[in-house]
Amino acid sequence: MSTIPTYRVASNPVRFLARELTVLFAGESQTNPLHRIGPKVVDYYLLHHVLSGKGVFRAGDFEAELTAGDSFLIHPGQLFHYVSDEAEPWRYRWVAFAGTQAEALVAEAGIGPSRPVVRSGASRTPGDRCRSVYEAFRERGSSASLAATGHLHLLFAGLQEAVAEGTTDALRPDSHSEELVRQVAGYLSTQYAEPISIEGMAESLGYNRAYLSRLFKQRTGVSPVTFLTRQRVDHGRRLLRERPELTVEQIASSVGFQDALYFSKQFRRWYGQAPTDYRASVGTAPIRKPHLSP
Repeated sequence: MSTIPTYRVASNPVRFLARELTVLFAGESQTNPLHRIGPKVVDYYLLHHVLSGKGVFRAGDFEAELTAGDSFLIHPGQLFHYVSDEAEPWRYRWVAFAGTQAEALVAEAGIGPSRPVVRSGASRTPGDRCRSVYEAFRERGSSASLAATGHLHLLFAGLQEAVAEGTTDALRPDSHSEELVRQVAGYLSTQYAEPISIEGMAESLGYNRAYLSRLFKQRTGVSPVTFLTRQRVDHGRRLLRERPELTVEQIASSVGFQDALYFSKQFRRWYGQAPTDYRASVGTAPIRKPHLSP
């Protein structure tokens, strides 16, 4: 099948400074048969998503033939080489980005130098996200750079989901249980100050409450309710030390207890003394506002 080679690229209209995360440019190309790049290195991250065709990508000791639905990421300073197939050359979109938070974004998605490929199957999302970045730059609006960064985050969120789906089947039962327990602990540790319930948490994670509670206690030795209570008490203890201007009632409310007396009861249970006695023992008595005479 004959194809007409194309090459389109759009750059960020904002000059690159050492920001946390900046998209540099984005584009799309229908390559020629046997189109070759490299071996070479670049000083930014460069993500390609294959829309159609075939080709071979090499980076370090990694080599793979990639087809439609595959994405490959080139890391800064990494020697790479790729070539399009002679009969079915690649058509792909790409996004280049850099910044102090770029490495963390890539690592969170699970796309390391030794595993630079993500297979998204028939999903159109990665290609659409790349296209959105390109369109943001092509329109050259005042918010183009910010919009492109947002699309990049969404792109990597989709890639992270694809990575997770690709490894789910390979997880042993124990590994799956450990990951679920980590999710429960993370949920409770980050939302302890909110009016959450174990039922609501179980629903959000897509599991039965009884099953989650049983599994969590088997793995940690405590129930989710006990874990949540301890999180709240521990954070309350920290506030008692660090925020002397807050009352016990305000601290109780700040860490998720609606009842200050219940907070005091739980604090005494875990630490053997009342919150006020603990605060006095560490020398952080409440700050009293001066009384102003009329």
